[in-house]
Amino acid sequence: CAVKAAHMLSEIAKNEEMKKPCIEADLVLTLIPLLESTDQEMLLHAGRAIGRICCDNCDLQEELVKVGVIPSLVRTLTDYAESEPLVHAALLALYNLADLDSAKEALSRTKVAEELVKQLRRAESHERLEIVFEVLQALAENDALKVQLVEAGMPEVLSEILLRLQGSSQAEDTCIVRAASDLIVSLLLGGKKGNITGQVHKESTSRISIIVFLTSLTCLVLPLSSDGNCLRMVQLGVIHQLLDVLEKHVQSGDTSVQQAALGALQNLAIPVVSKVQVLEEGVTERIEALLRSESPPVQFKVLGTLRKLADGQADAAEILGHDPMLLNRLVHWCSASDHSGICGEANRLLASILHHNRSQEVVKAIQAAQGVKHLVSMTTSEHAAMQNEALNALAIASAIDLETLEESFKESQLVQSLHKLLQDDNTSPEVKYNSIGLLCRLLNSGDLRQEIEEDKIKDILEQLCSHSNANVVKKAITTLQVLRGET
Repeated sequence: CAVKAAHMLSEIAKNEEMKKPCIEADLVLTLIPLLESTDQEMLLHAGRAIGRICCDNCDLQEELVKVGVIPSLVRTLTDYAESEPLVHAALLALYNLADLDSAKEALSRTKVAEELVKQLRRAESHERLEIVFEVLQALAENDALKVQLVEAGMPEVLSEILLRLQGSSQAEDTCIVRAASDLIVSLLLGGKKGNITGQVHKESTSRISIIVFLTSLTCLVLPLSSDGNCLRMVQLGVIHQLLDVLEKHVQSGDTSVQQAALGALQNLAIPVVSKVQVLEEGVTERIEALLRSESPPVQFKVLGTLRKLADGQADAAEILGHDPMLLNRLVHWCSASDHSGICGEANRLLASILHHNRSQEVVKAIQAAQGVKHLVSMTTSEHAAMQNEALNALAIASAIDLETLEESFKESQLVQSLHKLLQDDNTSPEVKYNSIGLLCRLLNSGDLRQEIEEDKIKDILEQLCSHSNANVVKKAITTLQVLRGET
């Protein structure tokens, strides 16, 4: 009679007034052992009864988690994946418990991520998709579960769903796109939905699907800090898919999609492990085609993406440094005062190319494009990070080919700029240190050494020998020795 009794209790518990008598009779604790049954009908009725009795009762729900109901629910998803009623009951139970921190912690010790991904793949009805999405929304708030969901292949499944539904005008499909959009942003941004949900009502399903998918890729590496996730995306062929989307929408002029795709590329290019793969895919040349875009936001994203690719990669820096069209466009943007963001990003990319390359030809190419004067101006930027980037780039370029740069340094009054930086009390210790390092490089040029001596920088260096920063002191002493001919 146990199955019939469990069935009767599950029906009784539908009535709100009957929940309290069920609790007072300790029926929940009596029903829990039945979740270990191998009888599917027993599992179904016992699970429904427990879920209905405990619905909206946090104390009872906490008790359920404490006595180990979570592994039983996950086991139901695993062992009875083909049973529609049992899966539905287990998902409803998980939905009711998933907001509890104790439940999330218990779930993180199971293989729930893998099972939910499987359920999402086999879900055919809109109702099933929505309930799985609801459970995932709650789980995506937990960092450990978030990582497990990504490792289980959640981004791929969500992208498949979004791409499958793109172009559909059916109301049900639009709801699924909305739910998937909210889920993917919650999963990858820790629950911050931004403006994407609102955009669903304003834009077509096809376009929003692409933008949401690209936004998810853009954010994928940020909360998880995982090089492996980036490399996995690259190996799945995402790079060329992104570039195909980019090129298509450059032609159509859709800047929103272009920005989303470039944001994804930019973040995929951050880890060294995926950067090498991206370069081998020939991405640099294809991204440069976007330089013809006249949209400032797209230009800004293109520059940022190229800078990420060049960062720490001599091969990428050389590819970019040997492109005269790119260098000329960069130099033009360096003085594009109407768009300060583009101006700053162009300067930073120019500095990155010079910093990370090891080629005399690249130094000569940047000199020929008249880019050196902009880097000298960058040393006096109001941002210390940009100052340091320029100083380091010019120091490395001077070590490679000072003779080529000598005339530009004189014309742009580099020595005088360094003097001001070293003299200014507001200059950060790191900028002072890098300024002295560049100054020491310049002493290898007879003409520039003469300028340094005439500008009486020696006096400033002597004062810096008593600076509060030990690195500045050490560098000042070394440079003074070189200036005096002692080493």
